[in-house]
Amino acid sequence: MGDYFGKEIFKLGFGLMRLPRLEDGSIDVPQTAKMADLFLEAGGTYFDTAFAYGGSEEAIRKALVDRYPRDKYTLATKLIVNNDSYTEETAKQEFYTSLERTNAGYFDFYLLHALQRTNYKKYDDFHLWDFVREQKEKGLIRHYGFSFHGDPELLEELLNAHPDAEFVQLQLNYADWENPGVASKRNLEICKAHGKSVVVMEPVKGGLLADPIDEVKAIFDKEANGMSYPSWAIRFCAGLDNILTVLSGMSSLEQMEDNLSYMRDFKPFNEHEQEVIRAAQAALDGDQSIKCTGCRYCTKGCPMNIPIPDIFTVENRKKGSPEFRTKREYTIVTQNKGKASDCIQCGQCEMACPQHLPIIELLEQCRAMEA
Repeated sequence: MGDYFGKEIFKLGFGLMRLPRLEDGSIDVPQTAKMADLFLEAGGTYFDTAFAYGGSEEAIRKALVDRYPRDKYTLATKLIVNNDSYTEETAKQEFYTSLERTNAGYFDFYLLHALQRTNYKKYDDFHLWDFVREQKEKGLIRHYGFSFHGDPELLEELLNAHPDAEFVQLQLNYADWENPGVASKRNLEICKAHGKSVVVMEPVKGGLLADPIDEVKAIFDKEANGMSYPSWAIRFCAGLDNILTVLSGMSSLEQMEDNLSYMRDFKPFNEHEQEVIRAAQAALDGDQSIKCTGCRYCTKGCPMNIPIPDIFTVENRKKGSPEFRTKREYTIVTQNKGKASDCIQCGQCEMACPQHLPIIELLEQCRAMEA
């Protein structure tokens, strides 16, 4: 595997996008603090948040920054430009707002967030690459890179244009390994060729691989080794080349405890385990469900307020269970919101989708649930 930036870092990262929530919808800070304690005790250090993760930066200040010396952890956050309302001033202000929210003093890892075909030019137009370099020179950023949701050709272009970026955050998981819409394998190969370390996001594909289709469950269950379904997904990524850490967006103490149970003493897959993963990939290739991860980037700018991920969840459950009361559940998720038939095909959702799903076409299919 060789040496690379961040090789010594604990291979499980604490993703702060899906923190536990209380009944009122606010983040459960006491539970988050307990999760942080367990993570640090196990040797973890990498905490990953973002300006766009509602409430996350403030919560990690209370759960971590206010409770531990600054040298006991590393903190990553991100700056995003994802619609036409952004200006250079408002984009740069995100950095200072993140500093204020977290009270961290500086960021160990700072990322330009969610670069893809629809927005990457804005980061140049707003001089954001120069901006993060300036913050690094001031000591407010220790290392900087970018998170990426685009095609291999764009990744190559960005790494050639910005060779001083130290790392890239990529969507990697065994389900998307050969998926042309995500290109996990090819994008990792490009990063390796450029000597870049990789932070893994979506190793469990937004939770889909934590509760995979029955055919995949049967493959893993046959091993009878007591390993959870998420463990297969996270260990697959952690054993790849040039991996700085694998982010898991944990939402409970139980998820933290499960992840730490196999990552404290992590070992890459042996040949038999590689064969098991290949069998799981083959089973997924035959699955026709909608591959939505529930990130909800598509809903933020929807003019019709359509709960797209919720509609897709109902559609997938309908396919998996003939007895499922589709119309009732569809009515619940669309109550006081837009329906699939309300789509005006503006395309905003497809531009925002990290999975590059044909959302307009899929919503057309989902209209049948309204009959």
